[in-house]
This record gives sequence, C-alpha cells and structure tokens, in this order.
Amino acid sequence: MPKERTPHIGIYGRRNKGKSSFINALTGQDIAIVSDVAGTTTDPVRKSYEITGFGSVVLIDTAGIDDIGDLGKKRVEKTYKTIEWIDLAIIIIAENEFGRPEEQLIEELREYETPFLIIHNKTDLEPIRPGLKSYISEKYGVEIFEFSALKPDNLNDLINLIKRTIPEEAYKQPSLVGDLISYGDIVMLIVPIDLEAPAGRLILPQVQAIRDILDNDAVAIVLKEREVDAFLRKTGIKPKLAITDSSIFLKADASVPRDIPLTGFSVLLARLKGPFDKYLEGTPQIGRLKDGDRVLILESCTHHVSCEDIGRVKIPRWIVNYTGKQLEFDIVAGLDNLPRPITDYTMVIQCGGCMITPKQLKNRLLPAIRAGVPVTNYGMAIAYLQGVYDRAIEPFVKQKKDKTIYL
Repeated sequence: MPKERTPHIGIYGRRNKGKSSFINALTGQDIAIVSDVAGTTTDPVRKSYEITGFGSVVLIDTAGIDDIGDLGKKRVEKTYKTIEWIDLAIIIIAENEFGRPEEQLIEELREYETPFLIIHNKTDLEPIRPGLKSYISEKYGVEIFEFSALKPDNLNDLINLIKRTIPEEAYKQPSLVGDLISYGDIVMLIVPIDLEAPAGRLILPQVQAIRDILDNDAVAIVLKEREVDAFLRKTGIKPKLAITDSSIFLKADASVPRDIPLTGFSVLLARLKGPFDKYLEGTPQIGRLKDGDRVLILESCTHHVSCEDIGRVKIPRWIVNYTGKQLEFDIVAGLDNLPRPITDYTMVIQCGGCMITPKQLKNRLLPAIRAGVPVTNYGMAIAYLQGVYDRAIEPFVKQKKDKTIYL
C-alpha cells in the first residue's frame, strides 16, 4: 500500500495513443509495456515511482477508454473506477483525435472534482491542429501540452506543469494537532493493548500522532488506560491534551479530568482527512435508526479479523445495544465495490482512513453525501454511542449552549 500522502496520478487515453510510452518517458524507466497492438494494457496497473524533480508518485496505467466488445467494456469500467483513487488525471491524445471518449472522461473527472491535464503525444509525427487546440482550450479551460514520448525535449516543462496542477493536499502533510498545542506542551496518548493491537508495535494513527506531536516540539507521553489515574496522581502533570483510542473512550472519559481536553485518534483523522462537517451532521443519525435500517461500514484496509475487531464486531454490537433496533450491517474493505446501491443505506460509517489518501477517502463517501445519506467515522460514532461525543469534538468545534427563555 503506497504512503497515504503519495500523489496518485492516472494516465488515460484511447488505445495505442502512447500512454505506456508516456509513462516511460515521464519516469525515465522502461516500466510500462509498449506495443503497437491496441489494447496491450488491459487492467489498471498501479505502481510507485520517482519522478526526477518532483518526488514519489503512484502512477496508474489504464486500459484504453475506447476499448470495444464485452471484455473491452469491462476494461473501460475498471479504468473509470480508478478516478476515485487519483489526485490528478493526465489525458493522452494523439494524431488530433479528440471526441466523445475524451469528453465522457472529462465529465467523470469533473464529477469527482479531479484536476486534469491534456497531453497531445506523438507531436514529432503529427503536431496538434490550431483549431483543435483552441476548441479544447475554450471548452475546458486547459491548455494542451504538446509532447513526444520518443523525443521528450520538454520533459522539465511537463514536470513543472504537473507540480502546478496537482493539489497540495495530495502531497503535503497537514498537522494532526499543531493548532491545538504549543512548544513544550505535554500530550497524553492512551493506548490499549488488547487482542486487536498488532504484536510488538503501535497502529498507524498512534504512530502518526506521536510523530506530529514531536514535529510540533511538544512532548508525547504514551500509556495504557489502566495507568492514567496513577500517572496523573503521582506526577501532578496536567497534559494540554489527551488522545485516546476510540474503543476505550468511556474509560478515558472517566479517568481524564474535565479540564483536560480529550479526543480520539480516529476523530483527529476525521478532521484531518475526511469531510468533518458532514461527519458532524451525520453522527447524531445513529440515535434515529429504526428497525430494518441498513448501515454500511467502510474499512479502508484489509486485516486479520479478531473477536475484538472494531469495525466488524464492536461497532455493530454497540449500535444495536444503543438503539435497541433490529439493523442490517454491510462491511466493505479496501476500495471494493459496494454490494448494493448507496441509497439502500440509512447511514455510512467510515474508518479513520489512515491507509488511504484524503482524495480516496472523500471520493469513497461522495456518493453517500450526494444522495443525502448521513456519514460519520469510527471515532465519532463510538464517542456518540458511549455518551462522550460532545467532549470528543469539543477541541475542534464551538459548542452551542442551549438557552432557556422565560416568558
């Protein structure tokens, strides 16, 4: 799995227009199969590479958007599916061919608000016609970049164009807690060690929090939930912030004094990567679930399932116990297709998404948001179910106090 902040760049175009040659020229390596036979690239191929002058990226080489036949249609469907993963699309055209296949692709890219470049390849054989160049520029607001994969004399210009076009959020890591703490502050991390914890190491969100605290010149103290009371009593230290694993929110709430802000690792990730405002709107929907409602739980990675699995076991159990309703749950791991239409669900619960990019996470939830299906994430849902929701989100939002008006 690529690093979560590695930009994902999809390469699209018709068959035999030089997509694979373009990738080889861009990376300076023979990493994609080049052939005169149309349809050589069948399924999307995703690999991490280094672009000189830019850095690490994940390039996705896709099948032709004009593929034909029953098998070809399936390949095109897979090609379009990759749009949910990418931060930037590069559309390869050549020989002055531009029409409905490219227009449909651009429509889909705009649906996901994905920036794109249009490259006219093979310009050493046939330059782009001025009329086509003007048409595309006026209709889509992008300039055509003329390029030859066989004679990439303007490669540096292309790399600079990619730098200018790709969103900063694709490669710049914002801070998890930088706006909550200052130099020298102490942050207490409450980490359970149970059957779900990986042997000999911490899980990624916990490691990310520790690194972010250190990057902000603060102090991270890591301890298990049963050590919190003794630590606070013996040391007299008052942490600036406490962060807990979502599964033990209730225990942490009882142990951490009210004058110390408390939140969860998953809530931090929700604010960092997800549609936080939509999570805030959607989380209270848990209390409105009815008999027969179907809940979709989205995991962004695959892992060994234990009897204490947070998404597959604990959250469904907690929701049923909290609501007292007969509910149906679907669990989807990774970026797999959903088993049914999104409108079949009453709400969607997304994991923290520590293993995927912000764009992938947001695109994963986009169909639900557009359909009006409430969304939340693991940490915020668990905090709500355990009665500590207001406290968990308090560091990030201004709570509105109800006012009683006496007539």
